[in-house]
Amino acid sequence: MGELGARLAGVLRAGDLVVLTGPLGAGKTTLTRGLGAALGARGQVSSPTFVLARTHPTTSGPDLVHVDAYRLSDPVELDDLDLDWDGSIVVVEWGRGFVDGISEDVLDVEIVRATGVDATDGSVDEGDPDDVPDEPRRVVVTGAGPRWADIVL
Repeated sequence: MGELGARLAGVLRAGDLVVLTGPLGAGKTTLTRGLGAALGARGQVSSPTFVLARTHPTTSGPDLVHVDAYRLSDPVELDDLDLDWDGSIVVVEWGRGFVDGISEDVLDVEIVRATGVDATDGSVDEGDPDDVPDEPRRVVVTGAGPRWADIVL
């Protein structure tokens, strides 16, 4: 997931909004960490679950703002964070339904991770999602709005 984040860094610019969706342990923060490394973000890019948002100045230009909307109960709470939407690259984990109306241009990244596969019969194990840490993920990246209309990802 970190490599995907690094690849996305090459197309992102100030004002871009990235929404990450996926189950716990899918790799949302790892993707953001790779993005941050490629942008030259200062400080450790870690999950902002308890602080809700972290701003990382970068060596490449716009700040990287990393938001975790998991604990928010209403989109108004996201607006209350007073983020620099226009001057930063904003990545929002768990952001579906919370960023509607913020921008018509959104890069939606959905990470699909099975919760484990039984090696003997191929059946899906609905147990602990961290049982198989290196299992493959399927990632669907969808750009919405004029910003993404002519960009091939």
